[in-house]
Amino acid sequence: MAAQQNRLNEQAQGVFIIAATPFSDDGEVDLYSVDSLTDFYLEKGVTGFTILGMMGEAPKLSEAETTLVMERILKRVAGKVPVVVGVSNPSNRNVERLSKEAMALGAAGVMVAPVANLKTDDQVYGYYAGIANLLGKDIPICLQDFPQATGVYTSVAVINRLIDEFSQVVMLKHEDFPGMRKLSQVREQSEKEGRRRISILVGNGGLFLPQEMLRGADGAMTGFAYPEMLVQVCDLFANGQPEAAEDLFNVYLPLLRHEFQYGIGLALRKETLRRRGAIRSAFVRKPGPVLDKNDHEELGRLIQRQDIALGK
Repeated sequence: MAAQQNRLNEQAQGVFIIAATPFSDDGEVDLYSVDSLTDFYLEKGVTGFTILGMMGEAPKLSEAETTLVMERILKRVAGKVPVVVGVSNPSNRNVERLSKEAMALGAAGVMVAPVANLKTDDQVYGYYAGIANLLGKDIPICLQDFPQATGVYTSVAVINRLIDEFSQVVMLKHEDFPGMRKLSQVREQSEKEGRRRISILVGNGGLFLPQEMLRGADGAMTGFAYPEMLVQVCDLFANGQPEAAEDLFNVYLPLLRHEFQYGIGLALRKETLRRRGAIRSAFVRKPGPVLDKNDHEELGRLIQRQDIALGK
């Protein structure tokens, strides 16, 4: 396995953008737009990438397409920032295969969500422990806590146990909803009990980013189509300017909230990225949402209002 200068670790912070997967209007992977979108994210100052996640439509890609997209992004990033690869899969064998392939290509680590139908703490712990043992200590792991999508609740006790027992668990993608109390509990118990402090990056579109930063988050792992806002907000917090950070966040909040809508959010995000010149097509693979005339007009109005508020 190749040595990684950007290997994921507990000190990770800032914005790890959840990258969309661009398709052409006929539904094929658009490699030109993969490159242009990668460049767009880098130009906006992201700290890292997370690819092949749920928002990246990973379940809709063939095995060959998964490898193609992963190779293309890692080559384009060229080690400038760390890249985390989503490897969640119902089959542990596929998790292992994709994880090892990703690391061999230059990934910084992998993100794993639990399989469905885990109901107890012991079952959730057992799943993650099995994955950690399967992958070994050389592959850094980000735990994806997203019960709205997986139907699996990962308790603070399970998170703490995994941190204590597996040094390769270096990051938590915190996406419980509502979940800010959980974030506070992880941080408070870690400090009180002398536990290793891991990186916590937050999702849910960044909807609660200022509050989560105040509760101990290290940054965001989400895919808002204006990543420069996420970057600037995290930088302001890092520089001890929480009020300025929240003021800036609030300018973008109407559009961010609009983009966060379940069911249609990915289509809105891709259309915004298309309008910003980052990708050529906003196509979402089936099954997926399609915007109608009203949706397009509504999005345009929100973007226009945001531009006016920013003085553009």
